[in-house]
Amino acid sequence: MSLRLPPPGTDGAVRLIRTSLPMLREDPQDCPRGNALRARPLIGQTPPGSRWKPVEDFALGPVMYALDAVEHDGVAVETVLARLRRNNKYHSGHTSWAESAVRSYLSAREASETQRRALGRPATLPVRAQWTVIAQREVPDQRGATRYERTAWGRRYESADGSERELWLLSVNSAKEDRPPAEIAEAAAVTATGVPCRSAFGDIFRPVSDRTTRPTRVRVVGVGCGHGDHVVLADYDAKEVERQFTEFAKPVLARMVEDDRLNAGSSCIRCQGLAGCAQPRRAPGILCVPGPRRPRARRSVSASDLRVHSRCPAQFHLTRVLHLRSGEPESEPIRRGRAVDDWLNLRHEKGCCRTALLPETLPGLAPAEMATALAMLAEHQRACPLDGLPPDECIRVQPRLTAYDPELDVVLIADPDLLYTRSGGWIWHETKTAAKRPYAGKGLMETYPQLAFAVLLMSAGVPGGDPRRSLIELEVLYMDGSRCRSLCEEIDPGDPDTLAEARRVIAALAGSWAVDETYDPTPGNHCSGCDMLAHCATGRAHLEAE
Repeated sequence: MSLRLPPPGTDGAVRLIRTSLPMLREDPQDCPRGNALRARPLIGQTPPGSRWKPVEDFALGPVMYALDAVEHDGVAVETVLARLRRNNKYHSGHTSWAESAVRSYLSAREASETQRRALGRPATLPVRAQWTVIAQREVPDQRGATRYERTAWGRRYESADGSERELWLLSVNSAKEDRPPAEIAEAAAVTATGVPCRSAFGDIFRPVSDRTTRPTRVRVVGVGCGHGDHVVLADYDAKEVERQFTEFAKPVLARMVEDDRLNAGSSCIRCQGLAGCAQPRRAPGILCVPGPRRPRARRSVSASDLRVHSRCPAQFHLTRVLHLRSGEPESEPIRRGRAVDDWLNLRHEKGCCRTALLPETLPGLAPAEMATALAMLAEHQRACPLDGLPPDECIRVQPRLTAYDPELDVVLIADPDLLYTRSGGWIWHETKTAAKRPYAGKGLMETYPQLAFAVLLMSAGVPGGDPRRSLIELEVLYMDGSRCRSLCEEIDPGDPDTLAEARRVIAALAGSWAVDETYDPTPGNHCSGCDMLAHCATGRAHLEAE
């Protein structure tokens, strides 16, 4: 199907097509039609949705603010960081993290410049204007466009004579070395051929200089602001830039701006076409809670988000919204659970894992941790839910399921471990690993809110199928002394009492999340294992007091 623009529920012009680096990743979790619409920045939702956010939700926002002041305005680092601490736009934990991120970034830059000098290459200086590749037409092309703009967000640097340029691509935690070739090629191409421009919301990029000198060499550098590591992703002369762009980036750009496939997911929160889109399934009032006192920008939420927020709103904001990580090694239970999940996912892609040979080792686990994980896999094999499933049934491994509450303007996200059909109904299967048997005195849906979330989604028609034949399965693999055992439970999402209980559980979790504007820390026993303890004064004070 050809792309139809503007889509229902939107208005605006199609004459401008603007692309950015994330659009070239072709992430399977992204929505192709959503990316094609994002590439038309003059098209917007009608009426416009709220853009208000109580606190900054872009992790690198304060970092870029501080670096602009240091690199372009010459403000001392300590002065800029003091400004950050006084800025109520940012959560206090976010500010604390940003302080260390700014120092890490500047240290990485200093190390890189030292390396350049050692190689005999010219020093580079910060560039304020954004490099943009612009192509202007007199008449609209087959897409209706008269102007194309290609951008590459990051930090820009150039030698004094203009012969060399660098683009630094910032990541929140560690440097991303696995960026796809198309993204790297496009970053190099925009760096090599872009003209300095200034941008404004709702407007085209306007050149700020008539300088036409192009660099003879460019570098693309990836840097992790959380960990301070950096890596050279590309170091090309002009000829190699053109070759890389033609081979890798150009075909992806052509596909991306015309792709009409739908794939509902987390990217729906930024899509201007959601109101008139056929996906995700509408579920007004599904969370059973009132909305915030004033409209705010669209959000997404999962059962894990609600669980973390109920434990500590600050931890939720820092880890689930900003996606910050400390870099400290993960605990054994987390590593074990991931290793078990990864092996099961690979095997379930091929069907039942009952007869599969277990490996001798699992990635990410120490030798002393291996026996427990392998015992859990063996226990699962004894009763794999796919055993005996007819070949014509559908199996989906960790599919992304969504629903949209237009009243709260919230997209609900769930990733079942396993989803498969049986006799016309869908079976939603969750596999959990635990160090011991779950406490019997607590309800299953309270212990595992994902189950309550699943009940609400299935009652709303997600993923579909015959509701009378649909079911939710829970499998808990746990240790009983030196032996692994399993606990298996079934939940009927169509049972009225079950649905009422699920609504109660989720409403209890979602009520405070829906209206929270401050994300204050809630100290407790969980502070000792919190990934963000280094950036939480309240948590550290709590532990010291104990």
